[in-house]
Amino acid sequence: MMMPAPTQNAAIASALRSLQTEMDGLARLRDAVGNGLGAAFGAAVSLIMGVSGRVIVTGMGKSGLVARKITATLASTGTPAHFVHPGEASHGDLGMIRSEDVILALSWSGETAELSDIIAFSRRFRVGLIGITANAQSTLAREADVALVLPKAEEACPNGLAPTTSTTMQMALGDALAVALLEGRGFTPEDFRMFHPGGKLGAKLTFVKDVMHQGEAVPIVPLGASMAEAIMGMTRHGFGCVAVVDGAGRMAGIISDGDLRRHMRPDLLTLRVEDVMTKNPRTIRPESLAVDALERINSNKIMTLFVVDARETILGIVHVHDLLRLGVA
Repeated sequence: MMMPAPTQNAAIASALRSLQTEMDGLARLRDAVGNGLGAAFGAAVSLIMGVSGRVIVTGMGKSGLVARKITATLASTGTPAHFVHPGEASHGDLGMIRSEDVILALSWSGETAELSDIIAFSRRFRVGLIGITANAQSTLAREADVALVLPKAEEACPNGLAPTTSTTMQMALGDALAVALLEGRGFTPEDFRMFHPGGKLGAKLTFVKDVMHQGEAVPIVPLGASMAEAIMGMTRHGFGCVAVVDGAGRMAGIISDGDLRRHMRPDLLTLRVEDVMTKNPRTIRPESLAVDALERINSNKIMTLFVVDARETILGIVHVHDLLRLGVA
């Protein structure tokens, strides 16, 4: 027999109840970390930081799906990690675990039967074991070197059966572990880029030096040049601007289309570049990130940035269109 579909208002009310229930669970978790769970959390971070191998993350069912996500987050933030399915571990995959690794096992009840072989293996070969469970008296909590005991919380499922709040809490604690480890290792945006070279995230973490135009492509005129030379350079290179440099190649100013309009007069072509240029223009360093270049371009309402070194010597130029084509926006 088909049940009638819920009305829109009923669906919205259900969503709000579910979200509030999960928020309550996260609030309990936050309070627990600020209390007794905090010491165990710190011990778990220290244990992971102290091993030379990987974090072997494992779990069964919904906890296993959360474990896979935690594995990916750890690996992408500087902590080598690998997921081992507990069922497959009992059929040969225990060989993937080495003595220099540490195991992070997830089980809300702490009594997941499929975890028994991994737990026994960790004890036999003295592999560090961190357990995430809601049962302090469980096998997992008792056997673990560090037990992260989650506070009890109501599932968002009205029947109290489908893992909802519980998996949210597990995932949040896994994220907290990954971030604490990231900060402990001094993981930088540049390090992050090594593990995220593709897509929009990879584009944002690209260095300016990797996208800038260099050499003959950079529009440059020396101090003392005529505006006729400057306009020819602007036209030839197509960036809508030209850099003015001193005898040592250091940036002295910039002439843009806006400068031309502001100085438009009959004798413009006979003027010298220093009579028209804007001094102290916006520049950027080659080791800056592409996303920082785009932010600087947008905030200053300009189209280009010249790339300079510490001595203000011009190394290249980057245009907003280069950054948009890269996918930074």
